[in-house]
Amino acid sequence: MSPPRRRASSRGEKVAAAELPIARVAVDVSLPHLDRAFDYLVEHSQSESAQPGVRVRVRFSGQLVGGYVLERLERSEHEGRLSYLERVVSGEVVLVPEIRTLARYVADRWGGSMADVLRLAVPPRHAGTEAKIADGPSDAPPLLSVDGLARYLRGAELAADWASGGGPRVVWPVLPGDWPSEIATVARAVLASGRGVVVVVPDGRDVARVDRALAEALGAGHHVALTAELGPAARYRRFLELSRGHVRCVVGTRSAVWAPAANLGAVIVWDDGDDLHAEPRAPYCHARDVGVARAHLTGASLVLAGFAMTAEGAALVRSGWARLVEPAPTARTAAVPRVRATDDDASLDRDPLARAARLPSLAWRSAKDALEAGTPVLVQVPRRGYQPSLGCERCRAPARCTACAGPLGRRAADQPPACRWCGVVAADWRCRECGGDVLRPSVVGSRRTAEELGRAFPGVPVRTSAGGDVLVDVPARRALVVATPGAEPVAADGYGAALLLDSWALLSRPDLRAGEEALRRWMNAAALVRGGPDGGRVVVVASGELRPVQALLRWQPSWYAERELDDRAALHLPPAARLAALTGSAAAVQEMLDLAELPAAAELLGPVPVATDDASQMHERMLIRVPRRDGAVLAEQLRHAAGVRSARKANDPVRVELDPLEIG
Repeated sequence: MSPPRRRASSRGEKVAAAELPIARVAVDVSLPHLDRAFDYLVEHSQSESAQPGVRVRVRFSGQLVGGYVLERLERSEHEGRLSYLERVVSGEVVLVPEIRTLARYVADRWGGSMADVLRLAVPPRHAGTEAKIADGPSDAPPLLSVDGLARYLRGAELAADWASGGGPRVVWPVLPGDWPSEIATVARAVLASGRGVVVVVPDGRDVARVDRALAEALGAGHHVALTAELGPAARYRRFLELSRGHVRCVVGTRSAVWAPAANLGAVIVWDDGDDLHAEPRAPYCHARDVGVARAHLTGASLVLAGFAMTAEGAALVRSGWARLVEPAPTARTAAVPRVRATDDDASLDRDPLARAARLPSLAWRSAKDALEAGTPVLVQVPRRGYQPSLGCERCRAPARCTACAGPLGRRAADQPPACRWCGVVAADWRCRECGGDVLRPSVVGSRRTAEELGRAFPGVPVRTSAGGDVLVDVPARRALVVATPGAEPVAADGYGAALLLDSWALLSRPDLRAGEEALRRWMNAAALVRGGPDGGRVVVVASGELRPVQALLRWQPSWYAERELDDRAALHLPPAARLAALTGSAAAVQEMLDLAELPAAAELLGPVPVATDDASQMHERMLIRVPRRDGAVLAEQLRHAAGVRSARKANDPVRVELDPLEIG
């Protein structure tokens, strides 16, 4: 133990604070071997401002870096001489105890560093904003009584439980309809008990819809919205309104899961299977899993809601940690559109070639009937563009560029085929397999589909929604709306029909979650269609024998998720097991494996080569699979190995991902 010491400086002698002179600081340095807190002396003049949770600047390895005060102590366990804090950046407490604990937990569970996690959790400071926010909570009107959720079994009991201060944890397959209002109903119930609410949705369009629903359900002054489109000042102001307790409800994209809502009562994650919830920066955590951890650490409620259901949600239900919310039978009948596959017996009797056609007669008739009724028709296609993938007409082999072996595609009808990687025009292309020189589209994009539908339905307006040109909504009049998954606009009064084309492109993806993702995309599109009693029809161009198609036909997302979980358990894959992916040079990956003391039950899968931006570098990927009970040990050992390599100043980094979203 070392007592506080004075230190001479060029500016004169510094005197340590009389009480709690030690500040334990989380330094903003991401090096794995420095992932711990460091002790600094607090100068007497800083004693009041250097409180836990504030930003500070410190000298670290000769450089001036940022950090956060974690706690104040009477004594330090460090035996050497301590440096003083250089300055307190602001007296604003931006790292509240709950988020500090959560950040450490997430860093440990995903094998990352706390500095990386805190960059996700706390937005950059905007100095002028701190002084502009008035002290004290806003004068928001009291919340009204809570009702709603009548479409679900025991829905009224759930709402009453939230309103009375309970913390039920639920996995909730939502029925088609006004889902933002139902999310707002849950938020209102929790807020009525005096607790905070965090709502996490995949993208800005969903934020806008939930924001409107919350404003209608709660009234003014009860919530804020956080999106990437906000400027630094606006985002920081809303963050401060939450951390100061002015408002207790927030809706936003994946970073909102870290929002410091006071006295947290519920974390609501909408459509947790959407890959936008996965953080692309280290430590690559998923908003759903952070929400689960936050609910576990705080005792708050967790709500995983969406039209579809993930295997991770099914695992939470099977473990007993969460319960399943089922729809009432009458409400289900009224809300769900009638869904048919194009290979059912009746369809094949009328159209024997339905299995081979891209737009079988059943799909054509369904679209025609809806258009004649004056309603819009949604057409979902997996890919944007014109012809994003080409193949040989004779042998169906994928067409490759002769310069770089990249895939060939066609951007428009009046443009020649060209490489999607290097852009070289394939003027004299010949198939390497059979010598053929005629190209055919392997995948048809949204623009080509719109062109084909325009010919099939002359006189009907055709609109596209994909890529950077996404429509938010469409009016309630006859039109064909061609959209890629996730870009489907909302139709006023719902679509009359939806056609789900090119299902093979989704189901044949070399990915563990291909079936689950296909069902999620289909259900999200089908949920925009009117209910069956109102004439809503959905046609999926696929075999009705396939499990994802069966789940769609019967509208049973929980049934599919349970079967998917069984398959994952049999194959020892997440969420039944924990998986780590190490990506880097062969020598660096091997060094990580040598340094880590893996659990006895660990299995090594690979290595396999992976593509990199630099063709001169050869990287490989190794998977490590362990039983779920050994997941914490695996994460700790990988953190240790990364720390040793960091201390050795290894210059060939290894990317470490725990439970990666894609392993195929």
